[in-house]
Amino acid sequence: MVFATAGAIVADTARAQDSDDRGTLQLHGFMSQALVVTDRNAFFGSSDDGLGSLEYTEIGLNASMRLGDRFLVAGQALSRVAGNYGDAWEPTLDYGIVDYQALTSEALVLGVQVGRFKNPFGFYNQTRDVPSTRPGVLLPQSIYYDRSRSLGMASDGVSLYGERHLANGTLYWQGGIGVPQIGEDAEISLSARRPDLDAKLSTVGQLLYAHDGGRINAALSTARVRADYRSRVTPSSEGEFLFQPVIVSLQYNAERWSVTSEYEYQTRELSGFGDSRANRSTDGESFYVQYQYRFNSRWQWLLRYDYTLSDRRDRNGRLYAATGQGPSYSRFAKDATTGLQWQINPHWSLQAEWHYVDGTAWLPRQDNPDDDKTERYWNLLLFQTAYSF
Repeated sequence: MVFATAGAIVADTARAQDSDDRGTLQLHGFMSQALVVTDRNAFFGSSDDGLGSLEYTEIGLNASMRLGDRFLVAGQALSRVAGNYGDAWEPTLDYGIVDYQALTSEALVLGVQVGRFKNPFGFYNQTRDVPSTRPGVLLPQSIYYDRSRSLGMASDGVSLYGERHLANGTLYWQGGIGVPQIGEDAEISLSARRPDLDAKLSTVGQLLYAHDGGRINAALSTARVRADYRSRVTPSSEGEFLFQPVIVSLQYNAERWSVTSEYEYQTRELSGFGDSRANRSTDGESFYVQYQYRFNSRWQWLLRYDYTLSDRRDRNGRLYAATGQGPSYSRFAKDATTGLQWQINPHWSLQAEWHYVDGTAWLPRQDNPDDDKTERYWNLLLFQTAYSF
């Protein structure tokens, strides 16, 4: 089930400030290790070579402390390996905020976070680094890209949030302004020539309604992510990059099963170049439908269909291929997924997951530098064990 708030971090903040734990340092952490196997193409390392790849590891530690009745300090450090992802094993500040609740009542909560806050995209973005919060080993790659994950992960700035308790549900909202943490993964994903992106002040926001204690959840998320763009081939070629997604999210939770679906319409735009031929705008779209069935408190089954399209005006990628930029199938991906999760005990879990994929739109370019050497149809098998405390 999704956390029925404008983000798990906001919810944790509210819970911490409602409890009598003033001055108490709370520590939690997690680690995970996966085996990744593909028959064609590489995903998180040399997964298509021999017995697969073990280059998908996550380690995180988070801490929080309540200071007085209205202040909370919280943060999380993260270290991960994901194939040839540029920051392998480099510890990073996933989020780090000072939270102040200006108003707290039975009907209304208003607060502000200052620091590095997680961007509220869809249902899963704010908690995607914690394995126990994901419905599968991988989140739907159509919306929660791993190959360009830094583009939407977190921002340094100020975030306002609130929750309003209604007769049959709760309305949550969160909006922020700050500088996004754009890394080299986004640069590589944007172009094989890897332009230099320098993040600029950007905005993000989400409105979420949880009905009947989270039985039905609906959310609308949007952002305007901006960066200065400079070509590494021609340094004098400078402009601006804009990434503007709009995500509609819906979920229904029954006692034993859940259905979740999200749709994203996104615009990627390059503008401000002296050579007008470099100025362009591309509209893409993505969606997934996901079914989860809980056999009991320990076993869960996942079934998902996931679809992404890089350019709505070139759905089969033929116009892209005709320009010689790459194969047509690199502009879309259709992914059928099924998996099982076993919660061994409150701390340990095991997961197995199989993907059959048509297309390579979300295939990490870090592991596949030459698009022409990739294959259109491929299988992806993942096994993961995770520990949390």
